Parts: sequence; C-alpha cells; structure tokens
Amino acid sequence: MLLTTKFLRPTADPRAVARERLLHLLEPGDTRRLNLIVAPAGFGKTTLASQWCSTTTWPTPWLSLDEHDDEPRRLWQYVTGAFSHGGLAGLEDIRKQLARCSTEELEGPVTGLINTLAADGGQWGLVIDDYHLIRDRRIHQQLCYFIDYLPPGVTVTLLSRTEPDLPIARWKVRQWVAEIHPSLLAFSEEECRRFFSDYMAQPLSPEQARKVWEKTEGWVAAMQLSALAGGSDNRPSGAPSSGATLDGRRISDYVLSEVLEQQPPEVRQFLLETAACPRLCARLCDAVRDANDSQRLLERLLRDNLFVVPLDTNGAWFRYHDLFREALLQRAVQLDADRFASGRIRAIEWLLTHENVQEGISQIVDLDDKEWLAQVLELHGNNLIHSGFHLPVLDWLTRLPVEAIQQSPRLMMLRVWALFFANRVELIAPLLTELEDLLDCRVAESHPDAEGALGLHSEISLIRSYLARTRSDDKSASDLTRQVLQDIDHTRIPLKSVTYYSLGLDYYGKGELAAAEDALRSAVQYGQLERKPSTLLSSGGLMAWIQYNRGDIDLALETSTSVRQWVDEHFGDPRQPRLISCWQNSAMTEIYRERNEPELATACLAPLLEHVRNGTEPGQHVIIQHVRGHLAFSQGRYEEALDALRDAESVARRRREHIVFEPPDSGALMARCYLAMANLGQARQWLDTASPERFRNPLNREQSQTSAARVLVALGRPDEAIERLAPLQAAAERDQHNRQLTELLVVHATAKLALGESADAALLIGQALSRAAEAGFLRLFAEEPAAVRELILGLPEIHAPQSWVNRLRAMLAELDESSSSSCITGSTKPMRPEKTGSVANPDATDGEKPRNSALPDSLSQREVEVLGLINEGLANKEIAAAMGVAATTVKAHIRNLYSKLAVGSRTEALARARQLGLL
Repeated sequence: MLLTTKFLRPTADPRAVARERLLHLLEPGDTRRLNLIVAPAGFGKTTLASQWCSTTTWPTPWLSLDEHDDEPRRLWQYVTGAFSHGGLAGLEDIRKQLARCSTEELEGPVTGLINTLAADGGQWGLVIDDYHLIRDRRIHQQLCYFIDYLPPGVTVTLLSRTEPDLPIARWKVRQWVAEIHPSLLAFSEEECRRFFSDYMAQPLSPEQARKVWEKTEGWVAAMQLSALAGGSDNRPSGAPSSGATLDGRRISDYVLSEVLEQQPPEVRQFLLETAACPRLCARLCDAVRDANDSQRLLERLLRDNLFVVPLDTNGAWFRYHDLFREALLQRAVQLDADRFASGRIRAIEWLLTHENVQEGISQIVDLDDKEWLAQVLELHGNNLIHSGFHLPVLDWLTRLPVEAIQQSPRLMMLRVWALFFANRVELIAPLLTELEDLLDCRVAESHPDAEGALGLHSEISLIRSYLARTRSDDKSASDLTRQVLQDIDHTRIPLKSVTYYSLGLDYYGKGELAAAEDALRSAVQYGQLERKPSTLLSSGGLMAWIQYNRGDIDLALETSTSVRQWVDEHFGDPRQPRLISCWQNSAMTEIYRERNEPELATACLAPLLEHVRNGTEPGQHVIIQHVRGHLAFSQGRYEEALDALRDAESVARRRREHIVFEPPDSGALMARCYLAMANLGQARQWLDTASPERFRNPLNREQSQTSAARVLVALGRPDEAIERLAPLQAAAERDQHNRQLTELLVVHATAKLALGESADAALLIGQALSRAAEAGFLRLFAEEPAAVRELILGLPEIHAPQSWVNRLRAMLAELDESSSSSCITGSTKPMRPEKTGSVANPDATDGEKPRNSALPDSLSQREVEVLGLINEGLANKEIAAAMGVAATTVKAHIRNLYSKLAVGSRTEALARARQLGLL
C-alpha cells in the first residue's frame, strides 16, 4: 500500500518571495525533458517548485521521497502512484507488472509508463523532491532510461541536495535540461529586500538591502560566509551584515578578498592545495597534501557551506563550485606556481592508480604533456578500449606526434584495436603490415622490448582472425585463433577473453552449439578476470543466444542477467552512456518475445534502436534489425517488420566483407510476413530464390528451409514441404537445435493438416508441446495458423494443471477471442491440394483470384456485409454504426465469420476470403 501523503504538494507560503524569473526557467520548452534544481538544504528548492506547480495549467504530480524509497521497485511504484494520483489513466497493468516482475525486469513497466504517457498525448509534469536520498545505482540507470525516451510534453523536475548521478552533460547538449543551481537561486536586489522584510520580518532600508545584495550578489551561501568572516556591525538587529559595496566585482574576486583570506590558516591552505583536483575525496587530498586529515577538513568545508558540492550521499566525493575553484586556481598559481604544479602532478598520479584513468588522462591532455600521455596510453589504453572507450582513445592518439606512434609497437597496436572497435576495418590491414615489420626489426636487433614484441604477435593474429571472418575464410580464422590460444600463456597481454570469444564465434558459425557455449563460458570467466566489460557482455550475450536456440530459455535469461549485473556493478557509471552489447540485448529481446512479454522485449530492444540511428557496426546492424523485425512480426505489424528485415538483408549483402559472423536469414522471416499478409506472389518469389547452400550456419539453414516448407504448404504442396522437413528434423534433433526443432514439428503438423491427416498432425503437435514446455517457448504457437491453434486447444494435454500449459492455453484463448485489433501473426491458413478439396490455385500470383470452392457453412448476407466492412478497415463500433446495429451484434457476426472461415483474426479472415474469391 502506498502512502498517499507523499503525493501531496507542499502548500506555498504566502510570505515567500515570488521568483518569477526562475519560474520562467522551469516552463517546458519544445525539447525540455528535465528541470534540475540542486542546492544545499534551505536554498528554497521545494518552495520554488511548489510555486511553479501552482502556476501551471496541466497536471503536475508531486512525489516526496524518504530514506525507504531507495529501492527500485518501491520507487517506481511511487512514481506510477504519483501519476495515478495526478489523474493519468491506464496504469493498472503497469501496477500489476511492478508487483510481479523482478528488479532486473523493471525496464518493462517503465517502458509501459512511457507508452501510457505517449498514448495520453497531453502535457504532464512530475516533481520528485529529495532525490538525493536515492543511492541505488540501478534507480539512476532506470530514471536515465525513463528520461531518454519520454514523449514530447512530459517534464520531470528533480529537487536534490546533491548532483544526481545522471548523464546531465549529454542531455544538456540535446537541450533537454534546465538547471537551477545555487548561483541561479541567488536573490535579486528587490528579492533580497523582500526576503528580509516579508519573510524574515527584519526590514532593511533600501540602502542596507542594496549593500547586502551588492556584497553577496544575492548568493545565500556567500551571505552566510560573509557573516562567518565577520562583516560590518552596521546592520539592523538580526539581519546579516550589509557590508561595503564591491563595485560590481565578480563573485570570484569576492571569494578571494573577503572569504578565502578570512578563513583560518589551516582551511585556507587546504583550499589552495586541493584546487588542482577536479574532484575531491579524502584519500586524493591526503595524497596531494602528504597529510592524513583531509576527511575532517572536507567535512568542515561542507558544514560551513564553503562552495563544496557533494557528489554522492556517502560523504566521500565532492567538488568545488566551478567559480570558486577558478578563484582558488588563480590564487594558488600566484602564490607558488611550482608548488601548485607539483600538487597537480600528484593528483594526476593518484587518479591514474585509483581507477580514475579517464579523468587523469584528461588532466594530462590539459597539461599538453605528450610524452606522459603516450606512456599512460601504452599502459592503460587497452583496458579503456575494451571498456567501451575506443573513440576517446582514438582522439587522444591524434594528439601525439605521428613519429611517437610509429616508434611504439604498443601504441600502433592500440590504434589498430581502436579502429577495429570503431568499425574502420578498411584502415587496419596496412597498419598491421607496418606493425609486423617494426616488430621483426625489434626481434632481429635484440631490442630490450623484444619479449613484448613477441607478445604483440598474438594480438595481430587475433585481429587477422577477425578480418578473415569478414572474408568468410573460416579455416584461416579458426587456425589463427587456435594459434593464439597456444601462445597466449607465454605473453603478458590479457587476451584470453577476446580469444575465447573469437573461438566461440567460430563454433557458432559451424553450428557446434555445445562447443561454442564452452568457449564463450571461458570468455566470460576471463572477461571478469581481465576486466573487459565489452567482451564480457558480447560473450555472455552470444552464449544466451545459443542457449535460447538450444532450448533453455531460463538458463539464457540467467546468463544475460548475471553478466549484466556484474558489468553494472563493476563498470556502471550513470554519467557515462551505459555499455550495451548487441548480442546480449538481442538475445534478451528474443527471450522476452518468446515468453510473451512484449513490454520487456521492447525495453531490451530500445537501446539497440538508438545504436542503429547513430550508426553501428554492420553485423550488429543486421542482428538488431532482424530482431526488430521478428518482434514486429509477432505483434502483427507486418509492414514495419518488412521494413526492418529488408534493411537487414540489404546491409548483410552490401557489407558482407565487414561482418565477422553469418547473420540470421531475414528473408525467411520476410516470407512469413508475406504469408501473413496473403501475398502468395511475393512468397513464391522468395521460395524460388531461397537456397540452403548459401548458409554455413546450420541454424540459419534450418530457419530458411522451415520458411520454405511454410510457403509450400500455403501453395498447396504439403507433400513437398514434408519432404524438405524430414532431413531438417533429423539434423536439428541430432545437434540439439531445440527451438528450431519445435517449429519444424509444428510446420510438419500444418502440412499433415493440409493433407487431411489429423491424427498424425495431433501427434506431431504433442511432440512440439512437450519440447516447448521443457524449454519455455510460448509465442511460437501464437504465430501459427488458426487451424494449428485450434488443434492445440483440442488436445487433452492442454488441460494439464501445469503453469506453462496454463499460460499457453490463456494466450491462445485470448488470441482467438481478439476481434477489433489482432495481434496474431504467422502464416496464412494452410491450403490443401486439389485432391482434398483445396480452394487454392498453386499457380496463382498477386492480383489473381484463386479458384473458388463452397464453404462448409455458407455465409449469411449480414456476414458478407460485415466482411466487406472489415475489408474497408472499419473498427467494430464503426461497423455497428454503418449497419445500424449494436456492437454486440457485430461481435456475434464476426465470431460466426471466424468459425465458418476457420480463422482466428481479422487478418486471417481477409486472407481466407481472398483465397475463396469472396473479396
């Protein structure tokens, strides 16, 4: 049960100063998604937000957090509750999902909330107060996802004492964010006067108010520091010092002359010594100062509001306000430039040795120390690349002299890896040749780093194995990879994870799923030891993809989830883009699609679509578009599915030399779309060009030939379909391709139905159900023709008291009851050959009407009328209005239509009617 008082917006105090200029900043703009108000306690954050809410004309739910809300499920239950309390309808399903899904699956209901806001189409606001109480990194990541995909017209306002761990810089570039920090909360002269007179009941003369405002520039923290520093006593009772005017000098001048100099020597020295640090923690400050009391001093600065901004809620990391730090830097250089420089070097060295490498390198770049930059990149560059930062590494390499790179084998290899991950493989081959020549010279000349040169040969071989795959040269790729495995224990280079991933790709390409899974499991283990998150995600993702195809959905889901959790725990930084693996998210999308959980499937797919829009490696592009097309196909969005699948096929054909694995057969899925749309001509054209010989991966070959069998059944040639299916079933069973085997059994049953052999069809369906229940497949059966679904629902085993059976039965029953908008997909109603009374003409093409045949039960005039109106695209209510009958009557006519046509959806009804020549 949710505490509804957390949804109550604080009543604005009528004595409070109205902040019109700040209220204007909070007004939503064309691209605005986030208002961010960050300031210490007592800076008026809540008052300002409450005032803004009272001026808006659209719903603005309010949520006040407490320390118990630092848990993902609870947080999103309260966010959903806030919207519901604010009047947003359609949230019941999301509440149910939040109640039953695991923490790792929360992206599903979050996606549902986004979709609900999009469907509502109105302007909405959401204010979350005291967001600094949120410490759970998962919540930051989920809120990042929520804001990334908000529909237009929805604005989130966060009130926090600390800067939230969110990618604010990235959002600012996109003009999504309006920020109000303490500097903007500073009062104007008039606001300052009204604050003391109306709110504090301590009226100041205009001259006194002006002096206070000019001295502090309306900055409350500066007012407090001024009082601490001991200002003028010429002030009204209870009022802060009015002080002397500063004649328009910047706040930094004030900090230097009136704040810094009046601090105790210990504090002043600490501020100057630590100004070189971009971020502050006690251990870093101790290292820079060669002391051990920095934690105490940081706590004192925080307590005194000395321009210190906490970066977390644990009291560990801080930063100085930018303006304050600029002033400190100026004074530190003026007082002792050499001491400041040595302190800055100690800060960089500490950052480099305490997992803050990127920040340390950024400081080195600012120093323009090219020699030091080269040394650091040689030492840390490889790990940065395999952590997803190949583009920054490429940028840093361009800052080095060309001759410095050409004289360093390690830097040359670093450039090769960075180009490889940036998908600029066309530049790699000449660089490898140049690098091999340099290494040969090092060995021949007995260079001091000859041992390291030998080690780099393993990396070169590994890169060449990837390049060989792009040329479909599997033997060379496999030989090179195995040679690396033999040599790798004799090198100092951590390459085992990448090598085992390469080996897994080789086995997967040959369809040896068990061997591929073993290799990828080793890649995951070494990826954790070598701390290579990108390789870890890709290896775990491909392993989950294999486990899914092998027929173990639960294990595949566990693999993906555990790998994702490890990476998020060790490398998650909400201020950086989240590391995404094409294989992992694609596998998760397929898993949730098959489990009939479309919201979770959509949530896993969404980040991949962003990669497609921004440009990604061609192999990843093909996989993403294939999975996208499959999900759209499962949801009945055939045109959208075809668009994605055609794009996948085009890229796979044009960029084949840049793809290191054989992508799945998107054409096979396109054929299923044609069948679902009753487009037999296009399906026939695909069948005429479908060749199993063009596939090296057995999974892809089986997928292609299964679709070919579907087309043959639809063309009234079930005998030929069965002839194709027999060897496929034997191979799939032998190689444990259980997902494909399940589908093959179902298609075989469809062909048997077309031949009138119902008993054999029932036996095959029973075998398919048995395998599917063990594996956890569901949606596979929803994508089959109505006759197959009807057969399933008539089997005795469908009434067994088992959880999976109950879910399957409920899903199929729901699909068969659907009328006004169908989500059922799959083949058209299978057609029988002439000898069994088929109404299909195998030689018919698009635009031709197949030969007609009498229906088992003739349609009534009303049913024919309803059929015509369905063909015009009218919904049930529109049909009822056109016919002048009740909507329930229309539903009854549609049920009768479905029964007489032996179909289960509008799409199938129209396809069947066209086959019968009724339309």
